[in-house]
Amino acid sequence: MPELDYFIVDVFTDRALAGNPLAVVMNTSTLSTEQMQSIAREFNLSETTFVERRAADIEAVEGIRTRIFTTDEELPFAGHPTLGTASVLKIADPSLALKSTITLAENVGPIPVVFDPAKPSSSSQAFYGEMTQRDPEFGPELDPARVAELIGLTLDDLDPAHPPQIVSTGNGFAIVLLRSLDALARLNVRQQEATEYLRPLNGRWFYVLASEPVQEENSAKHFRARMQFYGGEDPATGSAAGCAISYLVAHGIVSSGERIHVRQGVEMGRPSDLFLRANLDTDKVTNVRVGGSTVLVATGRLLLP
Repeated sequence: MPELDYFIVDVFTDRALAGNPLAVVMNTSTLSTEQMQSIAREFNLSETTFVERRAADIEAVEGIRTRIFTTDEELPFAGHPTLGTASVLKIADPSLALKSTITLAENVGPIPVVFDPAKPSSSSQAFYGEMTQRDPEFGPELDPARVAELIGLTLDDLDPAHPPQIVSTGNGFAIVLLRSLDALARLNVRQQEATEYLRPLNGRWFYVLASEPVQEENSAKHFRARMQFYGGEDPATGSAAGCAISYLVAHGIVSSGERIHVRQGVEMGRPSDLFLRANLDTDKVTNVRVGGSTVLVATGRLLLP
């Protein structure tokens, strides 16, 4: 039977059994799309990635080919799979261990991940990386009353000054700002209706945020976030976080280049820490960066028929 090495990592955390788990399967060029989908269902995580190594000269130009699957479908781009896969490559390939930048060739295009050991991480076993996502595309603003209904809240729970809006840096999300953490705790997305509402608008899911009180003077802005999908909840959503910082900078809530801290997964017992920043160049949001730590949890080998 063919044997394929795999790694399990927790992403957007510097300690095991927190953050968002990811399975990374190596050297998968012989697998069909159908086999990849079946393996993703076997792992039953929010995403599984498949690394297809190519000649070094091709990878130097295009990046390392990576495909991303949920249990239901292949995605053009996703955040925690990008960060986690780049970290696994540093672990698994000695030639990449000392590289400060690893670029993945995903269906959405090349996504670079820059590693900086000086950035926040309390564990020597964790890799801190920061991915640069595509420049955002801003879609339509959404009817706040309809959005409130679909996410199980009231109109008064939403921030009246900043209407929900579709934003995409590779995957489209509806960014929704709430007035309070109490409202965020009551989030209850009506998934089927939400999907029917968002998909024609090029949105996939709601990414819902509320600001947290600043603990110290001159400290970074803090937000809490939740993302419910597929009948469950995501501990950390890096692609949505890129859309969120794009929205926050475009609407003047966060300054150009300002780094903020987003906590996600708290309600489900998988706390995650995402660090976001983006620049505003005249009236265009650019240089969208999403960072966090990744820690190795397990390794193994797939035995396939």
